Amino acid sequence: MVLVLFNKPYGVLSQFRDSAGRTTLGDHLRGAGLRVAGRLDFDSEGLLLLTDHGPLQARITQPRSHLPKTYWVQVEGVPEDAALERLRKGVALADGPTRPAIVERLKAEPDGLWPRTPAIRHRLRVPTSWICLTITEGRNRQVRRMTAAVGAPTLRLVRIRIGPWELGGLLPGQSRRITARAAWAALDEYAARTRS
Repeated sequence: MVLVLFNKPYGVLSQFRDSAGRTTLGDHLRGAGLRVAGRLDFDSEGLLLLTDHGPLQARITQPRSHLPKTYWVQVEGVPEDAALERLRKGVALADGPTRPAIVERLKAEPDGLWPRTPAIRHRLRVPTSWICLTITEGRNRQVRRMTAAVGAPTLRLVRIRIGPWELGGLLPGQSRRITARAAWAALDEYAARTRS
């Protein structure tokens, strides 16, 4: 029984098969019975967790776990402080208000970030900027909808952390395996640390 930490490249479906012939996890990973523990959209990149252990998958994905997910987000424009404060307080979306987020403005593109293929679109008259955003929900396309709601549409989205697990030095398409036992221990330690 294992937990797989995978750096999902842009343009890869978070599933193992696709009838339309798009690139899937099956083009990158092998492992009987691996299932995704939380989705990452086709046009998003970064940390994706997979496991062959049902109870571990349930613990990671169940809403009551509230495992925080942290993203580097490249947005169009430079959001004003008021926009970031709206994200911190929670944003009203069509499916209801979000929980408050942790938001930090980044001074530049994050160190260690790989180039994306294809590159994001650039507009000569519109600058871009980066924020680091942590949420404790997992609604469909939530981060993109949140940044759009405050006037800063997402151009690039890279998940770098889920609960106790970080992307670390994994490059796109690379993975690291840890035992289910070590994953349970990490979850228990993380829960104890965040409760205190």
